[in-house]
Amino acid sequence: MTQPPPKFFDPEQILRVLEAHAVRYVLVGGLAATLHGSPAVTYDVDLAAEQTDTNLMRLAQALNELGAVRYTDREGPLGEPAAGRFIEDVEQFASPLGYIDVLRWIPIAGGYEQLVGRAEPIEVGGVRVLVAALADVIASKEAADRPKDRAQLPALHALRDELDHRKL
Repeated sequence: MTQPPPKFFDPEQILRVLEAHAVRYVLVGGLAATLHGSPAVTYDVDLAAEQTDTNLMRLAQALNELGAVRYTDREGPLGEPAAGRFIEDVEQFASPLGYIDVLRWIPIAGGYEQLVGRAEPIEVGGVRVLVAALADVIASKEAADRPKDRAQLPALHALRDELDHRKL
């Protein structure tokens, strides 16, 4: 189900709540691309969470504190709060601070365990966040092959080339 942009989007506060609950995750998707320097605008926080029972319970508690409820019916009824069970590859939540997508596995790039070793720490609003490597962001958008992802790829490829050139 496609959702309209939220009336209010505060990714920094979402990240602060995740930190307060000690949730282990790697930020992926559009926000990760933006933090790498992409000009694309996003209205959600996509994260790949560590898949331990303890971490998933922390994630559920953080989502509940944010007032997040499911807006897809993949794992439970619409409007249901997170319950510590995240079994689908993507589970989508809406909160008063914005949309939050919890990804268990990303085609090509993998899950938390694969992403974390390549992730880069970036400070966002005073919170240290592990952000997926730009190569993983690009690979995930190529694999998703949705029109909105394909539209971002030229800018992401140019950004990657620019960043690679700066390293020389």
